[in-house]
Amino acid sequence: MFAVYAKEPNAENPLDSLVVGERPEPEVPDGWVKVNVKAASLNMHDLWTLRGVGIKPERFPMILGCDGAGTLDDGTEVVLHAVINEPGWQGDDTLDPKRSLLTEVYQGTFADQVVVPARNAIPKPAGLSFTEASIMGTAWLTAYRMLFVKAAVQPGQTILVQGASGGVATALVQLGRAAGVRVWVTGRSEEKRALAEGLGAHQAFESGARLPERVDAVFETVGKATWSHSVKSLKPGGIIVVSGATSGPDANAELQRVFFLQLRIAGSTMGTRDELERLLSYVDLAGIKPQIGSVLPFEEAEKGFQDMRNGDTAGKIVFSR
Repeated sequence: MFAVYAKEPNAENPLDSLVVGERPEPEVPDGWVKVNVKAASLNMHDLWTLRGVGIKPERFPMILGCDGAGTLDDGTEVVLHAVINEPGWQGDDTLDPKRSLLTEVYQGTFADQVVVPARNAIPKPAGLSFTEASIMGTAWLTAYRMLFVKAAVQPGQTILVQGASGGVATALVQLGRAAGVRVWVTGRSEEKRALAEGLGAHQAFESGARLPERVDAVFETVGKATWSHSVKSLKPGGIIVVSGATSGPDANAELQRVFFLQLRIAGSTMGTRDELERLLSYVDLAGIKPQIGSVLPFEEAEKGFQDMRNGDTAGKIVFSR
């Protein structure tokens, strides 16, 4: 079958390991289902897989793609939940110490077909296209958990989203605005700030700019470059929720400010199957149309990877049939 895969780990030149070609069709274990992929979205996790991060060398070649949407053989339209749990695990999917994501142990979604545990194929709302649904399982689920589970944001509060144009950031803007939250964002360029305002951000600021007032919660995917600004932007007792560190992880913790103002810092990774079901219902009921930066055929996967690595995005990059 057709597939986009990593042939081997390559830390220095990851795109040299990207192959657009053929792989064997998957076998379907008991309790799993085969999904015919219609659309799949690109994530930074896929670039890390090409570099060999989070995956053992013996797992290569590995079909890329953490999330997507498609159909079962009976025609049922489904959205994929990327967190694969150990059989018998009980509780929060993301806390299973033996959990994995698609592309870490099991083959991913950038292919004609992918197999997943039956519980990981969730019915797709009719109001979402396959392209729109394909971005829900990673970026939008991450944003949903950050906002409503980790930060427990309430209508009327003010939040700051660092980095205005990435997949998680645009999801935070759209989900927050629809929930009655005042949304502020930062962005490195006027174009990126304008994009965020077009999606519903109430105000957009240059990176590191002084805000009109402190906020209830800050959402971090950037890391080192914005961390100090995030800490200084919080009200006493406020919370920073971190789900990534694209500019580097080794920021100054600013512990004096953290303890003196009783700030909270929470890590967040992906989300649970139940949270994905609620997210899909929320987006469908609210009529939210997720921001998609570009839609490319699977055959042009390398261009999508290059655009993501260079920051040339205005929302999620989706590969589609």
